[in-house]
Amino acid sequence: MKVLVYPHAMEVGGSQLNAIELAAAVRDLGHQVDVISEPGPLVARVTASGLEHLPLDPWRRRPAPATVRLLRRLIAERGYDVVHGYEWPPGVEAFFAALPTRPRGRAAAVCTVMSMAVAPFLPDSLPLIVGTRELQERTAARRAHPVELIEPPVDVHANAPGHPCADFRARYGLTEPGLDVVVICRLVAELKLEGLLTAIDVVGGLATEAPLRLVICGDGPAREVVETRAAQVNNALGRRAIVLTGQLADPRPAYAAAWVALGMGGSALRALAFGRPLIVQGERGFFELLTPETCDIFLRQGWYGVGGNGAEQLTAILRRLIADDGLPAKLGGYGRELVVERFSLERAATVQERIYRDALESAGGARRDAVRTAGRVASYKLRRRYQRLRGTARADDFNAVRRA
Repeated sequence: MKVLVYPHAMEVGGSQLNAIELAAAVRDLGHQVDVISEPGPLVARVTASGLEHLPLDPWRRRPAPATVRLLRRLIAERGYDVVHGYEWPPGVEAFFAALPTRPRGRAAAVCTVMSMAVAPFLPDSLPLIVGTRELQERTAARRAHPVELIEPPVDVHANAPGHPCADFRARYGLTEPGLDVVVICRLVAELKLEGLLTAIDVVGGLATEAPLRLVICGDGPAREVVETRAAQVNNALGRRAIVLTGQLADPRPAYAAAWVALGMGGSALRALAFGRPLIVQGERGFFELLTPETCDIFLRQGWYGVGGNGAEQLTAILRRLIADDGLPAKLGGYGRELVVERFSLERAATVQERIYRDALESAGGARRDAVRTAGRVASYKLRRRYQRLRGTARADDFNAVRRA
């Protein structure tokens, strides 16, 4: 098969990292896989993986007829069998691009959604992949066609215990002994900021009792807010209990340096691959330690949650880990076994290969969805424009959909 993978962005983030890693893994199964995207830090990851990168205009509208025309031309000229869009704008563009027939058949479009909700206007005939069992069941209830599940995969060979981290520690002044709570994420208001600020306050409070440090690795529009709160805590303590590294091109040394990891989604799973205990962060005060007793919660709803006791809960979790010297290693070993058994990249690639073959066999009959989808997308874009004019639009629309 010839496959064109289309991530929704090229900044560091879980969905696009999954897209690149799975593209390389499917290539290793014997297929030709290329990646098309706008510029960004992760383009280097694409080329380092030996995948061809095709450029997109970063200033294009999304979705855009011009992008659909470009994808159609690439299908015709390069003979792509599958165009795989990640998140809804690339998914919609892939759907429309794959509509025309070719001399030897029809291209298939596939869409993966790693957000917390699926856009209701995605075409019903578009093969859809989601990242949690709960979202799969909820979405399948309103779609006639099957919804596939691929939980966020992890390269358990490249992400593994023993990765060197001494240079990372030296670069960011972490050479003095300490218990480093590491979080690797984008610094954005949606999903992340509430939990980050809570973690800063909690670590600041506990730093008078134990040598705790919170190491925040990432960048984004909320960085100034995070830096301000970190500076307030550090000034009050008289030491660097909160350390910001900025965005890391390769976050593996940070995971390896962690005493415990704090995170959600793909970042949480990568932390497990390094054999680190994991505190899952969500929204509205959600913090939960991964243990054999709590694991089923995350296997169903994903590595995220809504609602909890916030600072009180995070404080109790950290005190429990501090008090029991053997518990972090025990939970780290459990997490490593879990991710190797269930979330390996090789397993996910074989599932994705099967989904591509199924999509090719069923390609056709999608034209009846085209007019309806175009109208629904146009209506959605008008609503978003109105919301932006009123200042009520969320920056990350479908990741901002919260469960009750």
